[in-house]
Amino acid sequence: MEKTKVYLTLQNGKVFEGYRFGADGDVAGELVFSTGMVGYLKTLTDPAYFGQIVVQTFPMIGNYGVIESEFDSEKPYLNAYVVREYCEIPSNFRCEKTLDQYMKEAGIIGVYGVDTRELTRILREEGVMNACISSKVEDSAALSSYAVKNAVACVNTVKKTYGESGKYTVALWDFGVKNSSIDDLTANGFKVIRMPAKSTAEEILSLKADGVILSEGPGDPNENTQIIEEVKKLLGKTPVFGFGLGHQLVALATGAKVSKMKYGHRGGNQPVKSLKNERVYISSQNHGYVVEEKTLTTGTVDYINVNDGTCEGIDYPALKAFTVQFSPASMGVACESNALYNKFIAIIEKE
Repeated sequence: MEKTKVYLTLQNGKVFEGYRFGADGDVAGELVFSTGMVGYLKTLTDPAYFGQIVVQTFPMIGNYGVIESEFDSEKPYLNAYVVREYCEIPSNFRCEKTLDQYMKEAGIIGVYGVDTRELTRILREEGVMNACISSKVEDSAALSSYAVKNAVACVNTVKKTYGESGKYTVALWDFGVKNSSIDDLTANGFKVIRMPAKSTAEEILSLKADGVILSEGPGDPNENTQIIEEVKKLLGKTPVFGFGLGHQLVALATGAKVSKMKYGHRGGNQPVKSLKNERVYISSQNHGYVVEEKTLTTGTVDYINVNDGTCEGIDYPALKAFTVQFSPASMGVACESNALYNKFIAIIEKE
């Protein structure tokens, strides 16, 4: 592949040189890093990366090509993808096309040949910042105006039903849910009615489902003011289980504060500890905001992040609700992943 030089300009003035792959063009975004060692296809198609330029810390990306059945949504939502080494010739019997071909078709700009270790170190020390990819060095001062806005509305979907044979029916309030999350719900015995983010509490309650799931999703949870008001109307009236963005929206609906993290938790290897059984689980996460534990007015924290002690889960027994920051599907069968679903089912059966 012919090498075309490109520049990654950071908001702090630092400039990295690399080479293009994927789509041509220039783009700006919020620069974040993911520590996932596998699953780059899920990273590319995770709606929670909406509006962001993702740096992959694992050095080689693209070695097993593109396999559409591994996608977590119908298309990628990130703005661009930055890697150390791009594998031009993948090797996998399931491979359908190269990563370069897929990114060209999807209109996603890629950069390779960048020192991703140095780039990650900058983000860890200085925090997430804006950046741009272009054919020339840009004015870093102009990058301060970029912001991820209306993220949930931009990744939303239409009403759809999954798992018709499920024992329990749940309304999945979709703020940017991943395919793997829906698959996990149906595998654990739920019939899922997927509802758009713009749905009202009245519309969701009218389904007369056994419970409600508040999904993961992208962006700043604080900007979803209308959704938060609808969540308030829902709490206490039906069993509720929230994860990812859903975890943060329930906290905001109960009066807690959610603030932006320095560089967030992104990747499939985030350790969380249960305060009830003292066990540590390795989870998948993708978020840049955190619930401030000291601002909780109701509920109790029952999971924390091992690395930084931040809130990873809250129990709201008085509201028939509980939430976690991480993906329930990521805990793995060997680590009792269905414990969270069993807890939700127990609340449903009690009701």
